[in-house]
Amino acid sequence: MSEPLITLQHVHKRFPNGVQALHDVDLQLARGEFVSLLGPSGCGKSTVLRLAAGLDRPSSGTVEAPSGSDRAAADTACVFQDPTLMPWCSVFDNVWLPLRLAGRSRAQSADAVHAALARVGLAEFAAAFPAQLSGGMRMRASIARALVTAPRVLLMDEPFAALDEITRHKLNDELLALWQAQRFATLFVTHSVFESVYLSQRVLVMGPRPGRIVAEVTIDAPYPRTPAFRATPAFVDACTRLGQALLDAMQPQAAGTPC
Repeated sequence: MSEPLITLQHVHKRFPNGVQALHDVDLQLARGEFVSLLGPSGCGKSTVLRLAAGLDRPSSGTVEAPSGSDRAAADTACVFQDPTLMPWCSVFDNVWLPLRLAGRSRAQSADAVHAALARVGLAEFAAAFPAQLSGGMRMRASIARALVTAPRVLLMDEPFAALDEITRHKLNDELLALWQAQRFATLFVTHSVFESVYLSQRVLVMGPRPGRIVAEVTIDAPYPRTPAFRATPAFVDACTRLGQALLDAMQPQAAGTPC
Protein backbone atom coordinates (compact mmCIF):
# COMPACT_ATOMS: atom_id res chain seq x y z
CA MET A 1 0.00 0.00 0.00
CA SER A 2 1.23 3.51 -0.83
CA GLU A 3 1.39 6.27 1.76
CA PRO A 4 -2.08 6.62 3.34
CA LEU A 5 -4.07 9.82 2.85
CA ILE A 6 -6.40 9.04 5.76
CA THR A 7 -5.51 7.10 8.90
CA LEU A 8 -7.64 6.32 11.95
CA GLN A 9 -5.74 4.76 14.87
CA HIS A 10 -7.41 3.35 17.99
CA VAL A 11 -10.37 5.65 17.46
CA HIS A 12 -13.19 5.65 20.01
CA LYS A 13 -16.28 7.82 19.76
CA ARG A 14 -18.79 8.41 22.55
CA PHE A 15 -21.57 10.91 22.00
CA PRO A 16 -22.71 13.37 24.70
CA ASN A 17 -25.81 11.24 25.34
CA GLY A 18 -23.54 8.39 26.43
CA VAL A 19 -23.87 6.22 23.31
CA GLN A 20 -20.58 4.51 22.46
CA ALA A 21 -20.59 4.70 18.65
CA LEU A 22 -17.09 3.41 17.86
CA HIS A 23 -14.61 1.19 19.67
CA ASP A 24 -10.91 1.00 18.74
CA VAL A 25 -11.26 1.60 15.00
CA ASP A 26 -8.15 1.34 12.83
CA LEU A 27 -8.40 2.29 9.15
CA GLN A 28 -6.14 3.41 6.32
CA LEU A 29 -7.04 4.80 2.91
CA ALA A 30 -4.17 5.02 0.43
CA ARG A 31 -3.75 7.30 -2.57
CA GLY A 32 -5.98 6.26 -5.44
CA GLU A 33 -7.58 3.42 -3.49
CA PHE A 34 -11.27 2.46 -3.49
CA VAL A 35 -12.38 1.10 -0.10
CA SER A 36 -15.91 0.38 1.09
CA LEU A 37 -17.22 0.30 4.65
CA LEU A 38 -19.91 -2.36 4.99
CA GLY A 39 -22.03 -3.05 8.02
CA PRO A 40 -25.52 -3.09 9.53
CA SER A 41 -27.49 0.08 10.15
CA GLY A 42 -26.35 1.92 13.26
CA CYS A 43 -22.89 0.34 13.40
CA GLY A 44 -21.03 3.66 13.04
CA LYS A 45 -20.16 3.72 9.33
CA SER A 46 -21.32 7.31 8.91
CA THR A 47 -19.53 8.30 12.12
CA VAL A 48 -16.26 6.98 10.66
CA LEU A 49 -16.89 9.02 7.51
CA ARG A 50 -17.59 12.19 9.49
CA LEU A 51 -14.37 11.72 11.44
CA ALA A 52 -12.41 11.18 8.23
CA ALA A 53 -13.98 14.35 6.78
CA GLY A 54 -13.08 16.42 9.83
CA LEU A 55 -16.76 17.06 10.57
CA ASP A 56 -16.43 15.48 14.02
CA ARG A 57 -13.68 14.59 16.48
CA PRO A 58 -12.92 11.28 18.16
CA SER A 59 -13.32 10.86 21.91
CA SER A 60 -9.88 9.24 21.87
CA GLY A 61 -7.43 8.00 19.29
CA THR A 62 -6.05 9.87 16.28
CA VAL A 63 -7.40 10.82 12.86
CA GLU A 64 -4.96 11.95 10.18
CA ALA A 65 -6.34 13.43 6.95
CA PRO A 66 -5.07 15.76 4.18
CA SER A 67 -4.08 19.13 5.62
CA GLY A 68 -1.36 21.71 5.75
CA SER A 69 -1.32 22.87 2.12
CA ASP A 70 -2.73 25.90 0.33
CA ARG A 71 -5.36 23.67 -1.26
CA ALA A 72 -6.15 21.65 1.87
CA ALA A 73 -9.80 22.68 1.87
CA ALA A 74 -10.18 21.05 -1.56
CA ASP A 75 -8.31 17.87 -0.67
CA THR A 76 -11.39 16.10 0.70
CA ALA A 77 -14.91 16.16 -0.72
CA CYS A 78 -18.09 14.50 0.56
CA VAL A 79 -21.21 13.10 -1.08
CA PHE A 80 -24.14 12.14 1.15
CA GLN A 81 -27.27 10.06 0.62
CA ASP A 82 -29.31 13.25 0.22
CA PRO A 83 -27.82 15.33 -2.64
CA THR A 84 -28.38 18.49 -0.48
CA LEU A 85 -28.66 20.75 -3.51
CA MET A 86 -29.90 24.30 -3.01
CA PRO A 87 -33.34 24.30 -4.65
CA TRP A 88 -33.28 28.01 -5.46
CA CYS A 89 -30.01 27.72 -7.41
CA SER A 90 -29.33 26.34 -10.86
CA VAL A 91 -27.29 23.19 -11.33
CA PHE A 92 -24.36 25.38 -12.41
CA ASP A 93 -24.56 27.46 -9.24
CA ASN A 94 -24.85 24.38 -7.04
CA VAL A 95 -21.69 22.91 -8.56
CA TRP A 96 -19.94 26.29 -8.39
CA LEU A 97 -20.57 26.55 -4.62
CA PRO A 98 -17.28 25.05 -3.28
CA LEU A 99 -15.26 27.19 -5.70
CA ARG A 100 -17.30 30.23 -4.74
CA LEU A 101 -16.59 29.57 -1.07
CA ALA A 102 -12.89 29.37 -1.97
CA GLY A 103 -13.09 32.89 -3.42
CA ARG A 104 -13.35 32.09 -7.15
CA SER A 105 -15.79 34.14 -9.20
CA ARG A 106 -18.45 32.68 -11.44
CA ALA A 107 -16.42 33.58 -14.51
CA GLN A 108 -13.22 32.14 -13.05
CA SER A 109 -15.04 28.92 -12.22
CA ALA A 110 -17.01 28.45 -15.43
CA ASP A 111 -14.58 26.10 -17.19
CA ALA A 112 -14.18 23.87 -14.14
CA VAL A 113 -17.94 23.74 -13.49
CA HIS A 114 -18.79 22.90 -17.09
CA ALA A 115 -16.08 20.24 -17.16
CA ALA A 116 -17.43 18.67 -13.95
CA LEU A 117 -20.98 18.65 -15.35
CA ALA A 118 -19.78 17.08 -18.59
CA ARG A 119 -18.00 14.31 -16.66
CA VAL A 120 -21.27 13.29 -14.97
CA GLY A 121 -23.44 13.66 -18.09
CA LEU A 122 -25.17 16.90 -17.11
CA ALA A 123 -23.60 19.29 -19.61
CA GLU A 124 -27.02 20.19 -21.03
CA PHE A 125 -28.59 20.83 -17.61
CA ALA A 126 -26.40 23.64 -16.25
CA ALA A 127 -29.33 26.09 -16.26
CA ALA A 128 -31.86 23.61 -14.81
CA PHE A 129 -33.01 23.65 -11.19
CA PRO A 130 -32.91 20.62 -8.86
CA ALA A 131 -36.71 20.21 -8.97
CA GLN A 132 -36.44 19.64 -12.71
CA LEU A 133 -34.03 16.71 -12.29
CA SER A 134 -34.62 13.04 -11.57
CA GLY A 135 -33.17 11.50 -8.41
CA GLY A 136 -30.24 10.06 -10.34
CA MET A 137 -29.53 13.38 -12.01
CA ARG A 138 -29.58 15.20 -8.67
CA MET A 139 -27.02 12.72 -7.37
CA ARG A 140 -24.87 13.30 -10.45
CA ALA A 141 -24.99 17.03 -9.71
CA SER A 142 -23.92 16.34 -6.13
CA ILE A 143 -20.99 14.25 -7.39
CA ALA A 144 -20.02 17.00 -9.84
CA ARG A 145 -20.03 19.52 -6.97
CA ALA A 146 -17.72 17.23 -4.98
CA LEU A 147 -15.32 16.68 -7.87
CA VAL A 148 -15.15 20.27 -9.15
CA THR A 149 -12.33 21.03 -6.69
CA ALA A 150 -10.29 18.04 -7.95
CA PRO A 151 -10.05 16.47 -4.46
CA ARG A 152 -7.55 13.79 -3.56
CA VAL A 153 -10.13 12.06 -1.33
CA LEU A 154 -13.82 11.44 -1.98
CA LEU A 155 -15.98 10.34 0.97
CA MET A 156 -19.38 8.89 0.04
CA ASP A 157 -22.09 8.03 2.58
CA GLU A 158 -24.58 5.61 0.97
CA PRO A 159 -25.04 7.98 -1.98
CA PHE A 160 -27.15 5.59 -4.07
CA ALA A 161 -29.21 3.90 -1.35
CA ALA A 162 -32.43 5.79 -2.13
CA LEU A 163 -32.32 5.11 -5.87
CA ASP A 164 -33.92 2.32 -7.86
CA GLU A 165 -31.71 -0.66 -8.76
CA ILE A 166 -31.31 0.25 -12.44
CA THR A 167 -30.23 3.82 -11.66
CA ARG A 168 -28.00 2.58 -8.85
CA HIS A 169 -26.16 0.17 -11.16
CA LYS A 170 -25.71 2.91 -13.77
CA LEU A 171 -24.27 5.32 -11.21
CA ASN A 172 -21.98 2.58 -9.90
CA ASP A 173 -20.55 2.29 -13.41
CA GLU A 174 -20.25 6.05 -13.80
CA LEU A 175 -18.53 6.40 -10.43
CA LEU A 176 -15.98 3.73 -11.34
CA ALA A 177 -15.30 5.47 -14.67
CA LEU A 178 -14.67 8.76 -12.86
CA TRP A 179 -12.48 7.05 -10.27
CA GLN A 180 -10.38 5.34 -12.93
CA ALA A 181 -9.99 8.59 -14.87
CA GLN A 182 -9.04 10.79 -11.88
CA ARG A 183 -7.91 8.23 -9.30
CA PHE A 184 -9.11 10.08 -6.21
CA ALA A 185 -9.00 7.90 -3.11
CA THR A 186 -12.55 6.84 -2.23
CA LEU A 187 -14.10 5.73 1.06
CA PHE A 188 -17.59 4.48 0.26
CA VAL A 189 -20.18 3.64 2.92
CA THR A 190 -22.81 1.06 1.99
CA HIS A 191 -24.97 -1.68 3.48
CA SER A 192 -25.04 -3.61 0.19
CA VAL A 193 -22.72 -6.62 -0.16
CA PHE A 194 -23.21 -6.61 -3.94
CA GLU A 195 -22.43 -2.91 -4.36
CA SER A 196 -19.30 -3.10 -2.21
CA VAL A 197 -17.93 -6.08 -4.19
CA TYR A 198 -18.66 -4.42 -7.53
CA LEU A 199 -16.93 -1.15 -6.65
CA SER A 200 -14.10 -1.88 -4.28
CA GLN A 201 -10.54 -3.03 -4.03
CA ARG A 202 -11.01 -3.68 -0.31
CA VAL A 203 -14.13 -3.98 1.84
CA LEU A 204 -13.95 -3.34 5.58
CA VAL A 205 -16.71 -5.05 7.55
CA MET A 206 -17.98 -3.35 10.69
CA GLY A 207 -19.68 -5.10 13.58
CA PRO A 208 -22.75 -3.78 15.44
CA ARG A 209 -22.46 -0.88 17.88
CA PRO A 210 -20.07 -0.04 19.33
CA GLY A 211 -18.73 -0.10 15.79
CA ARG A 212 -15.39 -1.68 15.07
CA ILE A 213 -13.78 -3.19 11.98
CA VAL A 214 -13.98 -6.96 12.33
CA ALA A 215 -12.93 -8.19 8.88
CA GLU A 216 -11.29 -7.11 5.64
CA VAL A 217 -12.06 -8.73 2.29
CA THR A 218 -9.90 -8.02 -0.77
CA ILE A 219 -11.64 -7.96 -4.15
CA ASP A 220 -9.00 -9.09 -6.65
CA ALA A 221 -11.04 -8.63 -9.84
CA PRO A 222 -9.38 -6.24 -12.31
CA TYR A 223 -10.78 -2.94 -13.58
CA PRO A 224 -12.61 -1.82 -15.59
CA ARG A 225 -15.55 -3.74 -14.19
CA THR A 226 -18.62 -4.02 -16.38
CA PRO A 227 -22.12 -5.31 -15.59
CA ALA A 228 -20.94 -8.71 -16.87
CA PHE A 229 -18.72 -8.94 -13.78
CA ARG A 230 -21.83 -9.51 -11.67
CA ALA A 231 -22.39 -12.85 -13.41
CA THR A 232 -18.86 -14.19 -12.94
CA PRO A 233 -17.72 -16.85 -10.44
CA ALA A 234 -15.29 -14.28 -8.99
CA PHE A 235 -18.15 -11.92 -8.14
CA VAL A 236 -20.26 -14.70 -6.62
CA ASP A 237 -17.31 -15.96 -4.58
CA ALA A 238 -16.47 -12.48 -3.25
CA CYS A 239 -20.12 -11.86 -2.34
CA THR A 240 -20.25 -15.21 -0.53
CA ARG A 241 -17.09 -14.47 1.45
CA LEU A 242 -18.25 -10.99 2.30
CA GLY A 243 -21.73 -12.13 3.24
CA GLN A 244 -20.25 -14.70 5.60
CA ALA A 245 -17.97 -12.07 7.13
CA LEU A 246 -21.01 -9.87 7.71
CA LEU A 247 -22.90 -12.74 9.35
CA ASP A 248 -19.90 -13.49 11.56
CA ALA A 249 -19.75 -9.81 12.53
CA MET A 250 -23.34 -9.98 13.75
CA GLN A 251 -22.78 -12.99 16.01
CA PRO A 252 -21.93 -11.06 19.22
CA GLN A 253 -25.22 -9.19 18.96
CA ALA A 254 -27.12 -12.40 18.21
CA ALA A 255 -25.54 -14.02 21.26
CA GLY A 256 -26.75 -11.18 23.45
CA THR A 257 -23.57 -9.16 23.84
CA PRO A 258 -24.52 -5.60 24.87
CA CYS A 259 -24.29 -3.01 22.08
